[in-house]
Amino acid sequence: MRAAQINRYEKDVAKAIAGVEVNEIPEPSIGDRDILIRVKAAAVNPLELLVAAGAVKLIQDYPMPVTLGNEVAGVVERVGDAVRGFQPGDRVYARTPIDRPGALAEFAALPADAVAPMPEGYDFDEAATIPLTGLTAWQAFTEVLDAKPGQSVLIPGGSGSFGRMAVPIAKSLGLDVTVTGNERSCDEILALGADRYLDYRAEDYWQAGVSVDYVIDTLGPAEFDRELSVLKPGGTLLSLRGVPNKAFAERMRMPFLKRALFSLAGSKLDKKAQAQGKRYEFIFVRADGEQLRHVTDIVKERDVRPSIDPHMLRLDDIQAALKLVAGMGGRASGKVVVRF
Repeated sequence: MRAAQINRYEKDVAKAIAGVEVNEIPEPSIGDRDILIRVKAAAVNPLELLVAAGAVKLIQDYPMPVTLGNEVAGVVERVGDAVRGFQPGDRVYARTPIDRPGALAEFAALPADAVAPMPEGYDFDEAATIPLTGLTAWQAFTEVLDAKPGQSVLIPGGSGSFGRMAVPIAKSLGLDVTVTGNERSCDEILALGADRYLDYRAEDYWQAGVSVDYVIDTLGPAEFDRELSVLKPGGTLLSLRGVPNKAFAERMRMPFLKRALFSLAGSKLDKKAQAQGKRYEFIFVRADGEQLRHVTDIVKERDVRPSIDPHMLRLDDIQAALKLVAGMGGRASGKVVVRF
């Protein structure tokens, strides 16, 4: 089968993209609890760039070569002897496990407990763009934040793919949601259920009277102080793009050395938050088929339709796809998808 792979990490993004090759490799074997999926579509995310650049190797270091790809939709080809609830021909989707990427290939072997049936009425392209952001939002609200109905959340930069999944999930959990983003996305985000939308070019959220229980950061460390300032006492700032900390390492059950390393790395942000009676958290989404079924229910109930970039890309176009995601020579207008 054919697969998009890297042979080494490259810190420079352009070099990392240039190093991605489409190789002929053996079809993956499956264990008793695995499913072999014939891939129909795979989303291409900033995570692929981070993996290729070695930016996540402290969380997960991969033996080389490694097949890229973290979101997959396709058809079940074979199931392991111990697998129940799936059979050949089923339309399924998944976020691949952290230690087992490989969506950007003609076949992907995944543990059955990472996989869920695709939402009815959605095509493979749409389904492939849901698991990563959907599971990130679900795990953020239900696990890390343990958010309760009536509480409030701000999502700065929430007009992108994460916000389009996080808003309906937050509303299904009974939260009050404020989003900041570009003007053109206002109507769409409000239609998804957001209670308030701030055009970041016209209004600064930290000067707009925003006061929330939670902030989900999609912008990175440069926004930390402003995001912290709008939290109520006892509130939590959860970052998708910040620095891993001690709480993250413990939650991920990392070995002692990594816990010590991330405790040190995140100590500055932890202390800043604690000084104001608040909390800092970091999240790195993991695969979970049962949680993905909950996401599926919300997606269907609220008819959440992902925004997909119109470029028709195949596996041989993987470098072009990665350049689109990186904003090199043009910007993607929605999630980038490779079709098989």
